[in-house]
Amino acid sequence: MEELLEIGYDALTMDRVAKRAGTNKNAIYRRWPNRAALAVAAYRQITNSEPAVPDMGSLREDALELLRRANRMWSSPAGKVQRSLLAGVAHDPELLALIQERASDAGSAYWLIIIGRAIARGEARPEALHPRVATAAIVHLRNEYVTRGFPSAPDHVLVEIVDDIYLPLVRGRGAKEPSSYPPGRPG
Repeated sequence: MEELLEIGYDALTMDRVAKRAGTNKNAIYRRWPNRAALAVAAYRQITNSEPAVPDMGSLREDALELLRRANRMWSSPAGKVQRSLLAGVAHDPELLALIQERASDAGSAYWLIIIGRAIARGEARPEALHPRVATAAIVHLRNEYVTRGFPSAPDHVLVEIVDDIYLPLVRGRGAKEPSSYPPGRPG
């Protein structure tokens, strides 16, 4: 982890890790078959605690809390490592495969849970319980990181994402819209 924090994934080598650990490269390879596996294992080591899904009593507050947690994580040392790993996938297919394997739901479980609670409270329709709808807020936050180049977004941006994009999307999902098509034609 210290190597990843200092030099990033692109410069990470098994030789450097072995030297830092006071061992030889073969000892490292016995445990991790390549640097991608080593880097993902190091990242998972510091992010292995799963915080509870927020239950603030409303979809808006739950979504804001999840975005705020993500925002804090991206500006933390773990976030620096995550950004380094994500940047490395462009040149390392093994790393991409490992990240995809380890992130099977891409965090959608938390978002689906808060939407499920919102449905139970009458804040959303059952049609909103879809992974692409559920994760729209975090996707927009990731877009902020990519387009702005900063590891943290101001809180007013999080509020805008939730109030102007996420809530209208979730609450509008499944609402009947009048068709502009003539009767008998699919709408």
